[in-house]
Amino acid sequence: MNFDLPRGEIFDVCDVDVRLIDGPSPYALANSEAIARNWRAESAANPALFNGTVVLLSSLAFSEGRLAGTCHAVDFATFLYWRRNRAHASAEHCFAHAMLVSSDNALVAVRMGSHTVNAGRVYFAAGSFEPGDFKDGRVDLHYNMVREVAEETGLDIADVPRADTFVAYSSQVGTAIFRRYELPDTADQIAERVRAFIAAEVEPEISEPVIIRDAKNLPDGLLEHMRAIAAWHFGVQAG
Repeated sequence: MNFDLPRGEIFDVCDVDVRLIDGPSPYALANSEAIARNWRAESAANPALFNGTVVLLSSLAFSEGRLAGTCHAVDFATFLYWRRNRAHASAEHCFAHAMLVSSDNALVAVRMGSHTVNAGRVYFAAGSFEPGDFKDGRVDLHYNMVREVAEETGLDIADVPRADTFVAYSSQVGTAIFRRYELPDTADQIAERVRAFIAAEVEPEISEPVIIRDAKNLPDGLLEHMRAIAAWHFGVQAG
């Protein structure tokens, strides 16, 4: 099996070893014509889309606390085509979430801007792995998380106390890897800093910060894996 993971549950992860493989993605090669057609339609519907480079997983497995996998660099057009046709044995998505925890134990997430592919959705500031996130061929999750949080919120979490290990949640949508970052400010203070950053941006990726204070009063637009991590964080059984 290319992908051998617990599905639909939070699980503990001690180590993540995702490697970037040289050469074209087998998924991209097998679907090149359909990818091009879909990109024409997607970019016509949303001219703000940028066909940059991300990575798509070709394998990912969990065993004895370790997530190990391989990925290939693909253009965003390939990712969007995969996203529209997720059920495919040869490719999946994996992304990292810096789980921002305030001094008053709230979670600080974001709502995506109207021009993005996830418009209106709520999750922690994050993005797909990019080739620059790989050091000596292996993904550097801390680097990815610091970069994405800074780009979307203006917050610098490089030296914020963080958990030594991870938790993850996997579904057909993809595998989210979470790491707790404990900020010294209250949720309201953090949100105010994010709003100030948004106001200063010409075209911000996010529309607003979203504070989650418990697992029973969740915001509209919250994605499945975020519901699971909120339940885990606040100690409420999912479902």
